[in-house]
Amino acid sequence: MTTPSDKTSKVATLFRPIDGASLAVFRMLFGLLMGIGAIRVMASGWVEILWGKPRFFFHYYGLEFIEPLSVSGMYGLYTATAIFAFCVALGLFYRLSIIGFFLCFTAIQCMDCTNYLNHYYLACLLSGLMCFMPLNRVWSLDCLLFKKLAKKPIHAWTLYLLRFQYGTVYVCAALAKFGTDWLLHAQPLGIWMASRAETPIIGPLLTLPWVPYVMSWAGFLYDLTVPIWLLNKRTRPYAFVVLLVFHTLTLMLFDIGLFPFIMSFGGLLFFSESWPRRILRRSIPAPIPSQSFSWSPLRRLGISLALVFMTFQVLMPHRHLLYPGDVLWEEEGMRWSWRVMVREKNGSITYKCRERGKSHVWHVNPMKYLEWRQYKELSGQPDFILQLAHHIARDYKKQGLDVEVRVEALVSLNGRKPALMIDPKVDLTQIQDSIRPGAWLLPAPKTPPLAIASAPGDR
Repeated sequence: MTTPSDKTSKVATLFRPIDGASLAVFRMLFGLLMGIGAIRVMASGWVEILWGKPRFFFHYYGLEFIEPLSVSGMYGLYTATAIFAFCVALGLFYRLSIIGFFLCFTAIQCMDCTNYLNHYYLACLLSGLMCFMPLNRVWSLDCLLFKKLAKKPIHAWTLYLLRFQYGTVYVCAALAKFGTDWLLHAQPLGIWMASRAETPIIGPLLTLPWVPYVMSWAGFLYDLTVPIWLLNKRTRPYAFVVLLVFHTLTLMLFDIGLFPFIMSFGGLLFFSESWPRRILRRSIPAPIPSQSFSWSPLRRLGISLALVFMTFQVLMPHRHLLYPGDVLWEEEGMRWSWRVMVREKNGSITYKCRERGKSHVWHVNPMKYLEWRQYKELSGQPDFILQLAHHIARDYKKQGLDVEVRVEALVSLNGRKPALMIDPKVDLTQIQDSIRPGAWLLPAPKTPPLAIASAPGDR
């Protein structure tokens, strides 16, 4: 039977002082990567592409009030993001810098749902957590400016919470792959592998029909078990090598941005907190003596908030279970759930408008309002289709026409034959986006995905 003193002892381990060297390296790598990423966006001309060319922006549900700035304003926001990120890496005015980075980076992500990527969401979560973590107490400019800072402890909960966040990403990504498309039909990897035939050295191997199956199962098992191997001291070095190989391959084969880098240096958090000192052959400082643990209102609040955050991270990726349909098809519960690379969708979207009370119907091409990049996202995401339908209706309203807007959305999921995703009889102007199941969505096709074709020499 667990006694109150036992529970207190377990909680006290969370406030055990630890060497902050590994956390300092994490801070540096995170800040450098985010800063370089922001500069890369500006240097490559993506600010104009993302924020200057579009005539319409898709919004997150509940965040419709957040609008993009002008192009010059976005340049200023990216510049501020980069400056804050580099200050985080240096540990310069760390608390102000990490809060500034979190606010700027998160604001950019909230301005256009088209740009949603899992690693952007992860960067928001990590930087949000770092706002509450004193990661500048080791190897920072703040320690030079404020001498007493280095004498303050870093507690174990900071390391445990970051490990939890990374472990959650892996396990949820594995559970998202636990389905027939991924495990039995090797899709969408089969589609993507076929398009990588010209990859240097390994290209011919990717065309072999059995390779997507091997990679599908390997990816599932890797995501499911790698946190366990990283937590075990004996298997940790081997697991980290596998981690590096895995993310190097994904970087070579797929355009998934900074995700492999974020996950790779996150693996370092599972090593001993003093591993950087051992590599640099620096003496490990004597641990700061632990003070006798005592409850305080601040600690109680902190533990409560951490438990709420952890519960949210566990439940949020599985909210799709509350919806009746297929999450890969209807997208209800798709975002913020670590469903990494589990679906390939493309389709043809045609809007059909009719003035109320009249019979004449005319077609509207979505490209009248969107860039090609936005159209590719529109074709597989029902909430985007709904948002654009309302925008089309508002556009005609300005011209003095009150119109009904219906859509013919023929969509292919993981190579299946295209099927209607939205009821073509429904006037979308009468539908409001919500978190409730969409009765205007048609069920997913029951047919299996496209079979993986054999290479010419293997038939």
